[in-house]
Amino acid sequence: MSRYSIRRFRAEDSAALHAMTVEAIENIGSARYSNEQIAVWSGRHNNPSRLADLAANGAVIFVAVDECDAPAAFAMFEKDGHLDQLYCSPDHSRKGLPDRLLATAEDYARALSVSRLYTEASELARPAFERAGYMVTHRRDFDLDGVAIHNYAMEKPLK
Repeated sequence: MSRYSIRRFRAEDSAALHAMTVEAIENIGSARYSNEQIAVWSGRHNNPSRLADLAANGAVIFVAVDECDAPAAFAMFEKDGHLDQLYCSPDHSRKGLPDRLLATAEDYARALSVSRLYTEASELARPAFERAGYMVTHRRDFDLDGVAIHNYAMEKPLK
C-alpha cells in the first residue's frame, strides 16, 4: 500500500496537476455527468499554468503526493475560506486523499482565524465535503457554454 503525504504546491507541479484535473473529470465524471457536461467542464481547464498563477496570487494549494513525491490529489484554499479545485487522480482514488486534503485546509484556515469554509462542490466532490462536515446550502444550476450543469454551494462554520 502506498504512503502519501501532503505538502504545499510547487511550480513544477503545474503540468501534473493540470493533467490530473482533466483526467479526473473525464474518467470519473461519467459516474454523475453526461458526456456533454464532461466535455464542457474539462474544456474549462485548458491552461496548464493556471494553478501556478493562482498560487502566485495568494491561493494556497495543498498537494497529496505518493512516496516518490508524485502528485496524487490536490485542493486549493483561498484566504477568505473558499475551497476550490478538489481533484484526485483516478489512479489514487479510494485512498482517503480528499478527506486528508480537506482536513489540512481546515487546519490551515483555523490557524488564520477563518470563521467559515465554503465551496461549490460537484456531484463527485460532494460526499468528501459532507464527510468533512460541510452542509449543502443550495444546488446551483447554471450554464457552461450552452450546456446545463450543476454543483452544490456548501459551507462549514469553524468555531
